Amino acid sequence: MSLFEHLVIFPILIPFFVAVVLLFPHLSNCLSKQRVISITAHVALVVVAFVLLFKVEGQGIQVYALGDWSAPFGIVLVADMFSVLMVCLSAVLGLAITLYATAGEDKTGAFFHPLIMFQLMGINGAFLTGDAFNLFVFFEVLLIASYALMIHGGGKQRTQANIHYVFLNLIGSSLFLFALGTLYGTLGTLNFADMADRIPLLSSNELLIAKAGALLLLAVFGLKAGMLPLHFWLPKAYSTTSTPVAALFAIMTKVGIYSIWRVHGVMFGDQAGGLANIALPWLWPIALLTIVVGAIAILASQNLRVLCSNLVIVSVGTLLVAISVNTVQATSAGIYYLIHSTIACAAMFLLTGLIQQQRGQAEDRFVAARAMPQAGILGFIFVLLAIALIGMPPLSGFVGKALILQSVTEASQAIWVFPIVLGGGLIALIALSRAGTSLFWRTSGENKGALKGHPSQYLAIGLLVAILPLLVIFGGTVNDYTQLAAEQLKSGLSLQQLNEVAK
Repeated sequence: MSLFEHLVIFPILIPFFVAVVLLFPHLSNCLSKQRVISITAHVALVVVAFVLLFKVEGQGIQVYALGDWSAPFGIVLVADMFSVLMVCLSAVLGLAITLYATAGEDKTGAFFHPLIMFQLMGINGAFLTGDAFNLFVFFEVLLIASYALMIHGGGKQRTQANIHYVFLNLIGSSLFLFALGTLYGTLGTLNFADMADRIPLLSSNELLIAKAGALLLLAVFGLKAGMLPLHFWLPKAYSTTSTPVAALFAIMTKVGIYSIWRVHGVMFGDQAGGLANIALPWLWPIALLTIVVGAIAILASQNLRVLCSNLVIVSVGTLLVAISVNTVQATSAGIYYLIHSTIACAAMFLLTGLIQQQRGQAEDRFVAARAMPQAGILGFIFVLLAIALIGMPPLSGFVGKALILQSVTEASQAIWVFPIVLGGGLIALIALSRAGTSLFWRTSGENKGALKGHPSQYLAIGLLVAILPLLVIFGGTVNDYTQLAAEQLKSGLSLQQLNEVAK
């Protein structure tokens, strides 16, 4: 077997082994060497992710059976177009935040680079795993890394937010195990493909137990995604942690969204017999209310970090709308919007870090302060990102929202979705306009003592900002990928097909 045939597991192995190497004493005490190794590993991860993307495009779904044990007895990794797109997204985001951190953020606390690697290992594993138990395992890996990353740099506010974050996620992890135990006791398997095969065959008594497990999983994934009413931890957690960590956390909610799509869109989807689309009656109102509550919170935000955090909540609600429509077209549109919103929110978090360091004590609060030494370029980037996050042309936010709205074809759905989604964009326009006015125009003299941005910080932000117009310029190609991802997700694989592909 050639090295190329092991490609599916590389997005997990690369960050794992690099994280272990970075913990060696002679490296953990040398930040410059850590930076070189970390950036090199991130570049390699980006290359592997895109090679895997082209392989899935050309050869179809890739299944990797660890130890050559066939499912459902062995552990399998499944690389379809959806999971590989998410791995590409996490790889690019990891490279950007590491570049940003090398300007000095990585030396404000211990083990920054190994923790980022462990975090990416968990994220990529969650995207690639083919069974529910290993989804739990990779969730725990990324969460444990996030617990340490959240308090990177220290401080009372970060510690307080981290306590809430850890406590809630420990509850979520416990519920996750209860749900898995319930489903395993009913189905006798936790392999995604095997579960999808067995769910339609359940008896009426077993359906009730499986329904409880399915809804419990929805609550767990909703907590991870920041779905109403389980979103209250998110603004405080995201707004108090360090800048590169907040940017990386932009993809954390998407792991929850991905899991809802993977579990409730496939296993409990159209072919699930008595449990078909069990989540939809809950997701419809929750999706719309998440947008409404997030939009209200945007207007109430007193600084840019909190505003960005609430924009993440609005994006989660918009993605839940795409899941609720439950068609291939809506899924394709949702995946496109997921990529856009993750990149745009992460870039805005990074930009906020630069604004904070250039405004001195005023930081990113919407109050009058001395002028920023690099206000021109920061203002230009802010306008670009604001346009993208609002959903205005010509950037990818407009395309993403337009595709989602276009997928809503039923009048009973459109009458709710159109005004709420567009209204959320209008409120974002008002809030970001107010933010830009306060940050860049309400000035009183020069801020000569402020730190200017480091080239690596601008490189990181530029990398993410450049992706937004590219998503439009190459929109046809990206749409082909998202369409294929949606079709593969909806059709799924039976256990027999899974093992045939693995051979």
